[in-house]
Amino acid sequence: MSGSLVVPLADASSAAEVGGKGASLGFLARAGIAVPPGFVVTAGAFAAALSAAIDADGALRAELTALPAGSLGEIGRVCAAFRARVADTPLPGEVASAIAAGYAALGGGSADVAVRSSATVEDSADASFAGLQDTYLGVCGSSSVLEHVRRCWASLYNDSSVAYRRRLGMPEDGIAMAVVVQRMVRPRAAGVMFTRSPVTGDRSVVAIEGTWGLGSALVSGDVTPDSFVVSKITGEITSRRVSVKGRLHTFLPNGPGVTVTDTPAARRDAASLTDDEIRALADIARRVETHYGAPQDIEWALLDGDGPAASRIVLLQSRPETVWAARGAAPVAAPKARPADHVLSLFGKPL
Repeated sequence: MSGSLVVPLADASSAAEVGGKGASLGFLARAGIAVPPGFVVTAGAFAAALSAAIDADGALRAELTALPAGSLGEIGRVCAAFRARVADTPLPGEVASAIAAGYAALGGGSADVAVRSSATVEDSADASFAGLQDTYLGVCGSSSVLEHVRRCWASLYNDSSVAYRRRLGMPEDGIAMAVVVQRMVRPRAAGVMFTRSPVTGDRSVVAIEGTWGLGSALVSGDVTPDSFVVSKITGEITSRRVSVKGRLHTFLPNGPGVTVTDTPAARRDAASLTDDEIRALADIARRVETHYGAPQDIEWALLDGDGPAASRIVLLQSRPETVWAARGAAPVAAPKARPADHVLSLFGKPL
């Protein structure tokens, strides 16, 4: 493999090279927390493709940077042209060879993988790009992996992603897209968890949401997930809500990829997690928060099997929690002795 173009996931560390998702997964792997094996197509590979043919003179990026944040029509027009150029331009030979070698190392030419966008600007405490770039599940075959890497690159120029960057005032020059390629897992259940309550901001609890099968059912809104709250102090499950989960996302190796079906009747209104599994997830969430030193928003999957719950959990992502972190930021105005003083200060007439 060419180290500047593709790096093993366990070695991924710099967000500038492997993007936010890649750096997070590499950090988790080195901390001894289970993640699916994989590699990262680096930001250097993206830059090589961009400079070779896609936007060699930087004109498209300069055009995007110059657009006002509110000009959604113009953003859409320029983004569509950019995405088409990214998706249609063949990869440079060295980049394609490095990706093909990384894919072969995951299990030959028929491994089923997830191909996941990992932008170099995503998932900070001040901004979250979650859901703005693309992820593809159940990709199989070297040519298909190369195609989906280009699709992930193109998704850096989704209208919503560019509009968000324009609102934040980010220049397009220097923004890049790495791509994580990981072996697919077949979870019995999957979901998300937060190391502080997303409702109240309480940092003494872990809030867990889960559903049967792949977590894409939850992310897409196809199901209302089960939800559980666990005390970090006592380990007690202090709240539980089991929902009716009518749709099921599943993955079959060497099959049609991800399928969406009705949930079998026996599982529809049954809890997707046992109490032991809930507590094991909460324990891992606490470990991750300790490693990062800040509240986290974590994607998880629980593999089927008879072993201990902790041995069957893999993490798919961990990013900083942003909602309550933003609320805890410095106030936009200095405190006043009386509420009326805020109003009067707008007119330059404090009492």
